[in-house]
Amino acid sequence: MILDGLEFLTDVEALQTLADFVTWIPPGLRIVIATRRVPGGPVPSLRARGSVAEFGPDDLRFTPEEAEELFRAAEVALPAGRFAELYAGTEGWAAGLGLAAHLAARPGEVPREPDYLTRVERAISDYLRAEVLGRLTTRQRDFLEDLSVLDELAAGPCWAVTGEARAGALLQELAQAVQFLVPLGPGRETLRLHPALRSVLAKAVDAERPTGSVPLHRAAARWFDQHGETSRAVRHAVLGADLTTAASAVLQAWEGAVVTGRHADVALWLEQLPWEMVAADTRLCIVRAMTALAGGDAESAGWSLDLADAHRPGPVTFGETSPIDATAIARSAVSCLRGEILTAARLTEPAVPQLRGPGPLTSWRALGCVTRGLALLWHGDYEESQSWLGEGARHARASGHALALVRALGAQAACAGLSGRPGQAETLGAQALETAEAAGLSGHFVTVLAHVSRGGVALGTHALDEADRSLALAERVLATAAWPPGEPHARALCGLLRSRLEDRRGDRDAAREALRSAAVTATRCESPGILSGLLPVTSVTSGTVVTPSEEPREQELSAAERRILRALCGPLTLREIAAELYLSRNTVKTQVRAIFRKLDVHNRPGAVARARERGLL
Repeated sequence: MILDGLEFLTDVEALQTLADFVTWIPPGLRIVIATRRVPGGPVPSLRARGSVAEFGPDDLRFTPEEAEELFRAAEVALPAGRFAELYAGTEGWAAGLGLAAHLAARPGEVPREPDYLTRVERAISDYLRAEVLGRLTTRQRDFLEDLSVLDELAAGPCWAVTGEARAGALLQELAQAVQFLVPLGPGRETLRLHPALRSVLAKAVDAERPTGSVPLHRAAARWFDQHGETSRAVRHAVLGADLTTAASAVLQAWEGAVVTGRHADVALWLEQLPWEMVAADTRLCIVRAMTALAGGDAESAGWSLDLADAHRPGPVTFGETSPIDATAIARSAVSCLRGEILTAARLTEPAVPQLRGPGPLTSWRALGCVTRGLALLWHGDYEESQSWLGEGARHARASGHALALVRALGAQAACAGLSGRPGQAETLGAQALETAEAAGLSGHFVTVLAHVSRGGVALGTHALDEADRSLALAERVLATAAWPPGEPHARALCGLLRSRLEDRRGDRDAAREALRSAAVTATRCESPGILSGLLPVTSVTSGTVVTPSEEPREQELSAAERRILRALCGPLTLREIAAELYLSRNTVKTQVRAIFRKLDVHNRPGAVARARERGLL
């Protein structure tokens, strides 16, 4: 027995009679009920007893393959792109696909576009207006029309755009009556409109209301902005022509997104704003610069900062508790990414009192400290670099700046490795990578120094396979960077370690090529800094390379290194040697490491003995 159109049965006694009949059906009788409304009555108890089989919209929806078969049976030849468009619009809805198939001009003939698709759209709209919307009350139809601006339907946003006090309850009532409200997830608390019905409702709003959907979008934008859903707030504000709210939402939320590595979200927000608006707003220009910087694109970041300065030269601050000049800090970070370590140090110099002084721990102070620490690292001032990087890590932890924290820890690892503390380098590198993984930043460019440092430590302990894995990870991250010339110091250091690794493996051609690449990369730096000492067989001004077969096994000491070597013969400590020669202690330490490397020794007595063997003393 088949009972179709059960939704039309509204009499209470009739429904009760049907329920009794279905519950006590005679043996051998099977009943099939077709309805657009989920029936109550005996169904829950029958469901509990396992005596009912239910087929909902998901079960009745055509798959793409089934839809193609339907069109083939109707001899409708529709181009693949148009078929995909049609299927997406119906989502496999059988009646909609059936209408489309029956509206074909003639069997075997390709329907004329766009006339055919227009007729399909009109036929589906007429069907939905008659069979779905025509059976609703005026209040229900108006309610659904208001909801046509929302991608997802939940009680809060529905209340915001409709003003309906019982929005959540009314939504659930309609979900039982209208099968074109599709649940999102098993709980059914959140729904969405079927695209075909949503299109009909949206057109009704635009045709029947003087202001169209603008007030609805603005109401949605306010609600999403208040609840921290910036992507939706910006989208609805732009659609509602409320650009002030859109810009305000971006300015309020960008920092939290960027510091946690979600700079791609901010880029999408900015793309939705008119370019003229972004270009004319100093703060939006800085946001655009910081978004590009977080993605490693120094060129775009620098260009946006130039635009910001053109509108409002001078300091720009973000937040009442942060007196830091945002433009200067951003420019210093851009310079560091470009390899301009002298410029980065100069730009952060005026901010030193604010960076080191009392005050709240902020993301801007974190970025400033880390940038200054990186500049000092590549300049070879390891002790001062460690101090600034540690301060930057402290600010980053407190402000939730995941990017700055990973960068600070990785730079500290590099600093420890370059200053002869492999154990600390390994620990800090591991911390940086663990932090990156927890924040979803494993493939981000801020992890490069952590990988390079761990590769250097592994190389120092002759763990060649481990060194290869770490350097390969660093190379992979650098290869996918948004701005390939970025991080030249880190690229050169990675290339140098790769050269040493290949040389130890006996592949001198690969070692030569890696060394050549490192030398060329070093030429892009404003100041090579420590690269001048770490790449002894390169000319960092010309990029030429002495090949390993031509490389003298005993490297020449510079005049300054010879002077330090003579001082090492005596009883003076490094600090006392620095005072005696009017040098900084860090300069002396750097030159001592260069002496050890060139003489192929690991300690002071060994350096003196080797120097005497070679006649240098």
